[in-house]
Amino acid sequence: MSRFENKRILITGGTSGMGLAAAKMIVDEGGEVAVTGTSQDHLDEAGRSLPSGSLVLRSDAADPAAAKELGDKVKDQMGSIDGLWLNAGYGKFGPNDKMDAEFFDHMNNVNVRGPVLQMAELIPALNDNASVVVTSSVSPYLGQAEGAVYAGTKGAVTGITRSWAAALAPKGIRVNSIAPGPIDTNFMNGMGLSEEEKEQFLEQIQTMVPLGRLGNPEEVAQVALFLLSDQSSYVTGSQYMVDGGMTMR
Repeated sequence: MSRFENKRILITGGTSGMGLAAAKMIVDEGGEVAVTGTSQDHLDEAGRSLPSGSLVLRSDAADPAAAKELGDKVKDQMGSIDGLWLNAGYGKFGPNDKMDAEFFDHMNNVNVRGPVLQMAELIPALNDNASVVVTSSVSPYLGQAEGAVYAGTKGAVTGITRSWAAALAPKGIRVNSIAPGPIDTNFMNGMGLSEEEKEQFLEQIQTMVPLGRLGNPEEVAQVALFLLSDQSSYVTGSQYMVDGGMTMR
């Protein structure tokens, strides 16, 4: 397949996991990619994994100044883009009686303010009939006891996605979100869990998934590629669950 021939796609949070998996697939299908990340190890890995000419950019979604820098780099080095996956984000759980302003602010800065400011800078770079994908989560639908702040941020971007879909429809730009369930990535490393707690968490999660296993990054990336491609030309304002049936229960 060559769904991305002559297309340029930007993926934030694209130097590992789902984002990097998608970037590799886009290149294999004839596209050009730019990816962002913050970890030097992940930036180096993306540089090795993607072909020469791909842009691998350091950009921290939590830093409001980084959004303009990203927009400027994309416009200078890519000119315009045909697809955007706002995938940068992180999650951390904790007891509700231990929350503080720093915990709340940082997660909202990365997961909500980050994509909002990035989108503001990147809208001028989006070609007519481009496609935007936003990473949400199944978390807002699960009522996890210690996941209130994370679920709140992902519920927020789900609502924001629908507003963007309405605002950009006159230019033919489609905006949809993906809600991954438990995916086998490095996501859990940032959750603040001990190894024993991670193991217990994974066992508990897998009992909640009808397919009985974690998803892999490529399975989410495939859905993102469908939404980024012209195959989804009549899809906007929608959310796709990629969760092994988790929210079906």
